[in-house]
Amino acid sequence: MAERPVVNASPLIFLAHSRLLDLLQLLGDEVLVPAAVAAEVGRRGPQDPTAQAIESTDWLKVVDVGTIPPTIERWDLGPGESSVLAWCVSHSGTEAIIDDLAGRRCAAGRRCAEALGVPVRGTLGLLLIAKKRGHIPAARPILESMRRAGMYLSQAVLDRALRTVGE
Repeated sequence: MAERPVVNASPLIFLAHSRLLDLLQLLGDEVLVPAAVAAEVGRRGPQDPTAQAIESTDWLKVVDVGTIPPTIERWDLGPGESSVLAWCVSHSGTEAIIDDLAGRRCAAGRRCAEALGVPVRGTLGLLLIAKKRGHIPAARPILESMRRAGMYLSQAVLDRALRTVGE
C-alpha cells in the first residue's frame, strides 16, 4: 500500500455519484485531494455529491501542491492531473489515482506518471481490489453503471479486467 493516495477529479466523481467513495480508503486511511482538483469539482456546484464529499469527509484532505515542475508542465495535462503528479513526485511513497484512458489528457497523465516512476491506479483498479477483498459483491454492475454515467472503458478492457476477479 502506498503511503497516501492522491486522487484526481474523475475517480472522485464516479465514486461519489455511485455512493462508493469509501472504497478509496482501501488505498489509505487518508486520501489527498490537490486544491486544483477540489476547485475543479467545486465548479460543479454546491449541490454536487462530489463537492459535498470533499467539504464534509474528514479523511479527504485538500492539499496545496505549489508549483508544478517543468517536467510535468511539458506534458500539457490539466491542472488536476498535473497537481496529482506533482504531489506524488515530491512526496515519495504516494500513489496517483487517475482514471485510465478517460480521454487523451488522462491517458497522457498516465504515461507521464509512468515516465516519472509514479505508481498509478484508476477507478477500475480500485473496484477490482474492492471485489477481491470482499468489499463489494460484484464489480460488473458498478462498472456498467459508471460507463453509463460517462466513464470511458471499452468492452474488451472491462471484460478482461472482470475475468481477473472471476466475473
